Amino acid sequence: MADQALYFADKLETEQQVATRWIEKGFVIVDTETTGLGTDAEIVEISIVDCAGNILLDTLIKPSKSIPAEATAIHGITDVMVADAPTWGEVLPNVVELTRKGWVAYNASFDARMLRQSGGEFALHEDIRSPECVMQLYANYNGEWDVRRRKCRWKRLVDAAAALKVYAGEGSPHRSLYDCKLTLGVILAIANGGAK
Repeated sequence: MADQALYFADKLETEQQVATRWIEKGFVIVDTETTGLGTDAEIVEISIVDCAGNILLDTLIKPSKSIPAEATAIHGITDVMVADAPTWGEVLPNVVELTRKGWVAYNASFDARMLRQSGGEFALHEDIRSPECVMQLYANYNGEWDVRRRKCRWKRLVDAAAALKVYAGEGSPHRSLYDCKLTLGVILAIANGGAK
């Protein structure tokens, strides 16, 4: 219990205030789908939406190598689908511009790593802020304590959305646009003090 009290004692903003700040400052939501999880994985799809729900970017990306069957089984993206898609180098300037003010993602460390390792140039743009993590924000908002990790328990995006009664409409989970919309719904629900 002492760990939990200390964990929450140094918060400067409530989760509602954080979500509201992201909205007011014009942060964008980024989601990627990839060839895998490892250090050689590449982005095969990226979407970026703003906090008003406007789609700023939604594109497949042609990776430098074939998409493994295991990855296709998760997101449904095939080599045929990306055959005529732009490369990461072609999409990168737009991503840099769109994320300049600030960006968030659900499991932000993963998406940030994918942006860096898909094209090292992304890491060279010093004016791009590090992302803020919606998964951690929801974990703190939800408040379910993980004794072993000594912090609030992370939840999958679909579970967080379901708990907050958020639905993204048409689309498929594990496609980047759908996941961006679901993440936006989670942010808006937290900003509005949605169900816990």
